[in-house]
Amino acid sequence: MVESIAKEIALTPFISEAEKYIETIYFGGGTPSILNEKELASILNALHEKFSISSGAEITLEANPDDITPSALQQWKALGINRLSTGIQSFVEAELKWMNRAHNANEALACIDHMKQAGFDNYSIDLIYGSPLLDDEAWANNVQMAITQNIPHISCYALTVEPKTALDKMIRDHKKSPVDPERQARQFLLLMNWMKEAGYEHYEISNFARPGMRSRHNSSYWQGNSYYGFGPSAHSFTGHARKWNVANNSLYIQSLQKNVIPYEEELLTPTQQLNEYIMISLRTSEGINLQQIQNSFGQEAADNLLKTAEPWIQGKKVKLRDRSLVLTTEGKLFADGIAADLFS
Repeated sequence: MVESIAKEIALTPFISEAEKYIETIYFGGGTPSILNEKELASILNALHEKFSISSGAEITLEANPDDITPSALQQWKALGINRLSTGIQSFVEAELKWMNRAHNANEALACIDHMKQAGFDNYSIDLIYGSPLLDDEAWANNVQMAITQNIPHISCYALTVEPKTALDKMIRDHKKSPVDPERQARQFLLLMNWMKEAGYEHYEISNFARPGMRSRHNSSYWQGNSYYGFGPSAHSFTGHARKWNVANNSLYIQSLQKNVIPYEEELLTPTQQLNEYIMISLRTSEGINLQQIQNSFGQEAADNLLKTAEPWIQGKKVKLRDRSLVLTTEGKLFADGIAADLFS
């Protein structure tokens, strides 16, 4: 797999001359923290050979809490990895067992100490809310634990049950309790209030950061910038087209052994590009910039969007601020529905 990813990097044509210059790298999806030092180095070397990587690039590794050890941290740091994202999910033992996580509550806390002691000052943790075992008091304890630990960046997600998963089957068989949407909404509202009081910036629906600690990589997605994706299921984006690799690991490796990148591509129409911008920008604290809509898609598109947004503005779910449409606190509960309604 590692050899195939390195080969894909070498074979990938540049999106444009400007896209040779890389500001962020993100090892995500699956569990990249199980790769050893040599394997991670081979991918990074392939990137350095292909691209011109900024000396101040943000290089993030997603890591399971149980993979974060003092020795692993030193190896990652030596490779140039300067940001970590770890899926802690909860500090409650019973909930971690319910979610079938490999780590326990003690390991969740220990990995934070390990990151600090290794000198990582740029890292993020994930927390999950809205699970049947998590009452409001336990959720408050989870969030307060993160705030007390002075975590620089916190991503919080509502528990979703994907169809045809083991959890989905257990809920349908009445072996586990179903998710309560009202509890999720309430816990999200509580979260926003707690994080604001603690001085965190709520810069995207699911993301909170200390001042200056936003994820540069994820922010580039929400700003609609071009990006390359390497590996099975990886997506790339040029602004006008989207590419995605085959999901099957064996097919991916077999294709690269023949020097073929196995991908599909979709060219985006102007309407799709507009809707893409609406969807991603509405999720951010900056919102949908109507001047940018006008510049990129024309005055009529900006006027139509403002007209469509009017009922949401009257309903206090959206506010107009400096020629931008921004979600209110209550509006953030309806972000997906509002975005769909605003689509051209």
